[in-house]
Amino acid sequence: MSKTGFQTFQGIVISVRKHKETDALVKIFTLEHGKRMFFVRHYFKSNFQMKASLLPFTHASYIGTINDDGLSFLRDYQSAENYTAIQQDVYLNAYATYMANLADAAMEDRIPNKELFELLQQSLGAMNNKNDGQTIMNVYEMNLLKYFGVHPQLSACRICGNPNEPFDYSAKHSGVLCTNHFHEDSHRLHAHPAAIHFCRIFLKIKPNQVERISLKDDTKKAIQDFIDFLYDEYVGIKLKSKSYIDQMKEWENTLQLSVEKRKADESENT
Repeated sequence: MSKTGFQTFQGIVISVRKHKETDALVKIFTLEHGKRMFFVRHYFKSNFQMKASLLPFTHASYIGTINDDGLSFLRDYQSAENYTAIQQDVYLNAYATYMANLADAAMEDRIPNKELFELLQQSLGAMNNKNDGQTIMNVYEMNLLKYFGVHPQLSACRICGNPNEPFDYSAKHSGVLCTNHFHEDSHRLHAHPAAIHFCRIFLKIKPNQVERISLKDDTKKAIQDFIDFLYDEYVGIKLKSKSYIDQMKEWENTLQLSVEKRKADESENT
């Protein structure tokens, strides 16, 4: 059964999957109707006129039929924001793919979620403006934890309520410990204090505020390690898009070491 006739609605393309030879199943996170799967005929034909509005991560105003059961259908679109910088940058593209996949995993089908929709839209917009892509992704990851039912206590010590840093994280107590209570968990994480500090900040800011934050590479790594721990410990999902990002970082590190070694060898030979 469908809602009455054609409707206009906002949406962000989450994924595109080939269906038969030229058709596609396009998953769109709609503002008004939640996550929906649309059947799109002739998507993979070269002359398909709606292609620009249905690229991954595109935010657009669509016209279509929303069905309560089964697939929904698109007729046209009114406007589209393609996030060109994301499409053209391999790192930003990887971050955006992961963020879209994470939103997909965090929400049920057909249930509207305005807050999550706006978070994803703002994150993609900030990333497209060439702000720090990894930091935007980290802000997004921290704010998505609650949609998986995860609420780690980062604002104050779990034992005494002390709000003053530095902190370390305790999985045993599902929150941070101040220095006076590190002994309460012999298996505490030994996280970098800066990682916890910035993750606390990330829960309080909007994606477009990332431009005000400048982080060193080692701090970024510590932050990512801490967030990865939270997701591994409490969420437990393994997304291919996240594994791809991790591999990209490994390739980057290997390449950097190779360049440094080559420069060292050249220096010795001069």
